[in-house]
Amino acid sequence: MNRIAKRHEQTRNMVLVAILAALVVVFQVVSTFIKIGPVSITLTLIPVVLGGCLLGKKWGAVLGFLFGVVVTIFVLNGTDVGGYMLFQANPALTVLLCLGKGAAAGFAATLVYELLKNLNRTVAVTVAAMTAPVVNTGIFVLAMLLFYRDTLTAWAGGSDVAMYILTGLAGWNFLVEFAVSAILAPTVVAVLRVTGKKR
Repeated sequence: MNRIAKRHEQTRNMVLVAILAALVVVFQVVSTFIKIGPVSITLTLIPVVLGGCLLGKKWGAVLGFLFGVVVTIFVLNGTDVGGYMLFQANPALTVLLCLGKGAAAGFAATLVYELLKNLNRTVAVTVAAMTAPVVNTGIFVLAMLLFYRDTLTAWAGGSDVAMYILTGLAGWNFLVEFAVSAILAPTVVAVLRVTGKKR
């Protein structure tokens, strides 16, 4: 690839990152106000997955981290009430959780895409899109069980904690996130085709 073509591709990639970053912020702002119980539904994972599929694991993780930054801002200012409660219980861990689960979701989804893309790109994108909410929600639930047990018990309000996780904390939220990711995965495939990316 000559220098001009390389520069053109770098510029195109940076514009793409900027557009996807803007989508991450807008989607997360909107989804912060869509809640089931104390937890917001995350609609932001599709641009994160798209960025990873188009640009690689590094950018999948960066866009996921940006999603975590926006979540952290809403936690710190109290807009995310559930997150603010976690922050009061353990400030440093809550910030690390917000940032880490987003970055991990973006990285893991891209890794899955890269492992499967040579078999079938549509399947690779679909499985990657479904991997992101699994990782995002899985890390959140694991952290709740390991580090926020008192808060989790209080949120359960006397009901069985395991049942609360499945039906309240993560259940419906996860199902909506998972369904949105699965439904919008073909859009990611279409964008990949339009851009002509061969990643």
